[in-house]
Amino acid sequence: MSTISVAAGAEAPHPEDAARSGHTYNVGTRKSKLALKQTELVLTETVKAFPKYVFAVKAKDTAAGDIDKVTPFKDMPVKNIWTHELETLMVEGDLDFLVHSLKDVPTQLPSNCEIGATLAREDPRDAFVIKAGRDHCRIQDLPSGSVVGTSSIRRTAQIAMVYPHLVVKDLRGNIGTRLNKLDAEDSPFDAIILAAAGLIRIDLSHRISQFLDSKNGNMLHAVGQGAIGIENRSDDSKVKEIITKINHLPTFYSTIAERSLLRTIEGGCSAPLGIETTWIGHDRLQLKAVVISLNGKEFAEVEMVEQVTNVQEAEEMGQTGATEILQRGADRILAEIKAKRPTTVTDLEET
Repeated sequence: MSTISVAAGAEAPHPEDAARSGHTYNVGTRKSKLALKQTELVLTETVKAFPKYVFAVKAKDTAAGDIDKVTPFKDMPVKNIWTHELETLMVEGDLDFLVHSLKDVPTQLPSNCEIGATLAREDPRDAFVIKAGRDHCRIQDLPSGSVVGTSSIRRTAQIAMVYPHLVVKDLRGNIGTRLNKLDAEDSPFDAIILAAAGLIRIDLSHRISQFLDSKNGNMLHAVGQGAIGIENRSDDSKVKEIITKINHLPTFYSTIAERSLLRTIEGGCSAPLGIETTWIGHDRLQLKAVVISLNGKEFAEVEMVEQVTNVQEAEEMGQTGATEILQRGADRILAEIKAKRPTTVTDLEET
């Protein structure tokens, strides 16, 4: 893998000297503009916390989602379409830790890998983006038959439920590619939906026409959306020391609860799961979740508030939420989806 950039602390020796002393760490990520920006945000924090260390960014684009830009994510036969190659390199010792968009990371990791830390979460909501030059509007203002682009079955199912008069078409590519497809003169799209965090991080927030959530647009975001996850080998104590120092616990605990809920309900099928977590005070977490049939005609939802002060409580909250939503009908919805679409991809869009 080629070295894309090097981040060195203020007190770090020359990179060659740092390598000999064991103070250089190889950081894996993808080559997209968003992935490199997120890695830069992580390393800004690591060099502050460990000014004597050097971090070399190694980027690779051999993920299934980067190579195959045609097949819809929901129809790909693998689950870890963004992470597998990088995880293999980390397990083999070529990389020390990985930086991901957490929503792209499967809830089931290799046995010796873990999400060891997260940075403070950017806005987790979805963003409604209209074609350039069009008069400002919200998703609920679109006339019947308008075409909305997305690659997410979660978004597709929620649109089918809340806005059945709209048409959804699959849209692939990184943020720039998707915006170009939207703005093209012959574009079939009237609007698209992206993760707000990605647009904000690469200075494109001006393209956001509307933020979507449970109170505005009536759409919930993906598990882990807006969070940068740092994946490490679970037996690497040196890396654990580094990333623990920059871990943002409110984000870490809330995303653990979200991922625990999704992990519990997945059952080997694509899961149109929308979720929303909000802190009430410093130790009480509110969680809302909905599972929707692909045609939008059936849904099951849960809303709960629990005290969360550690990893175990976060895991248990997710498991409790999963049990409740399954009992309220999500089990039937997911069984039907599994029968129709025997895949294992769950909402793994990059943007």
